Amino acid sequence: MNHQDHLFHAGEATVLAREGQFTDAMPEILIGRTDGPVGQAFANMMAQSKGHTAMFAIRACNQLVRPATIIVPKVTLKDSANVELFGGVVQSATADAIVDCLIDGTIAKSLANELCIISLVWIDPRCAKDPNLDKKDMYRTNHEATRLAIRRALRNEPSVDELIANRHKIRHDMDDWS
Repeated sequence: MNHQDHLFHAGEATVLAREGQFTDAMPEILIGRTDGPVGQAFANMMAQSKGHTAMFAIRACNQLVRPATIIVPKVTLKDSANVELFGGVVQSATADAIVDCLIDGTIAKSLANELCIISLVWIDPRCAKDPNLDKKDMYRTNHEATRLAIRRALRNEPSVDELIANRHKIRHDMDDWS
């Protein structure tokens, strides 16, 4: 394999919650070689002592996924309820998505120990306070979005041609400033 292969791939995806839930998932993924810039960023994140809490994606105790994956919340988790969602449902969905990418060939098994992943994940602060929170929906959105973000990252999607073709056709979801 050429040393430049899989040096740096970025991807993102959004999967919307079912009606009445705040469980939208929108992971932003970096995937790359452990001996490249993604590996360096991964190692640096392990040493952070301030800011957003980062943790490995594990399927269960003693079951760290491969490629090694670190998940980082996009918002500061200020209470134990949010930390529990992050280290429970979101961590589980992310870890399962990584393993499913190995199963379906999105990530080559032969590269599982040569790559690493950084996943920035969104948890809507309203989730922890919602008495009707559907954790299965939170799992679904995070699982689907993580798989899609990884697939897009490794395929370099959207392509430059697609971005150019859609420049004046697609508007930002929150508002259009153009």
